[in-house]
Amino acid sequence: MEWDDLRIFLAVARAESLSGAGRRLAIDASTVGRRIARLEAALGAKLFVKTPQGYALAPEGERLLPHAEAAEAALAGAREALSGPGDLTGQLRIGAPDGCANYLLPQICARLCQDHPGLEIQIVALPRVFNLSRREADMAIAVSQPQAGRLIVQRLTDYQLHLAGHDDYLDAHPPILSREELRGHRMIGYIPDMIFDRELDYLTETGAEWAQLASNSVSVQMQAIRAGAGLGIVHDFAIPFCPGVRRLLSDQISLVRSFWLIRHADDRRSERMNRLADALGQGIRAEVARLQALLPEDAST
Repeated sequence: MEWDDLRIFLAVARAESLSGAGRRLAIDASTVGRRIARLEAALGAKLFVKTPQGYALAPEGERLLPHAEAAEAALAGAREALSGPGDLTGQLRIGAPDGCANYLLPQICARLCQDHPGLEIQIVALPRVFNLSRREADMAIAVSQPQAGRLIVQRLTDYQLHLAGHDDYLDAHPPILSREELRGHRMIGYIPDMIFDRELDYLTETGAEWAQLASNSVSVQMQAIRAGAGLGIVHDFAIPFCPGVRRLLSDQISLVRSFWLIRHADDRRSERMNRLADALGQGIRAEVARLQALLPEDAST
């Protein structure tokens, strides 16, 4: 059994398709299929079952999976031991909700790439929870603490959110002195059935029953607020990127949430991944503090 065959087996197990594995490995799907067939023939076992949803692990594949992952970890450890504790290199894929990915990670990753020229960073911004067991990302940032799985979970920092509107919208309406006076204003928020984490259910904090303008993307919501389309709950750290957007009723409506860094449990033994996690955590804490210090004055009430 060759490591390259196990590498392809792991890619198919994680992507659950030949084409998805091929994209990850930069080879065509037909080659992936032939290599899996060769591995199954060598082992005398059926590793995958083809279903309408893709390629699912057969019982024999389930038994092979932890051994393949252990081989992968051992190879990565050997490379790390030989390369020594110098510059950070290689690829790092970070999964994050789009608010963090849009307003925090670009600055943080720019500094990491500047400090470590051999580092290749991929930011995957998706409005959903990442599946680390399928290696959708090397590490993920989440807004709530996972309750299951073989994971390393680290609380990074708290951040604040407030009700906000653009000057153009606020100037066109009477002053808003209380949350009761929000009635009749157009609210901007998440599409209810696309809220993938309970921590993102912000709108109830305002007393509004629904958002008349909604998106599953926090960045789209912020751009709608910036366009003067209405009011919405926004991250304080996003406001400095949107001139004219100001907080209002910050003494009455104020939310605190947390960012969590989630990693594979096996990465605890990797000095490289530990260093990358530390650098990412320090960067997020510093960037949240920097941006929140740049907030403009609240809207006049």
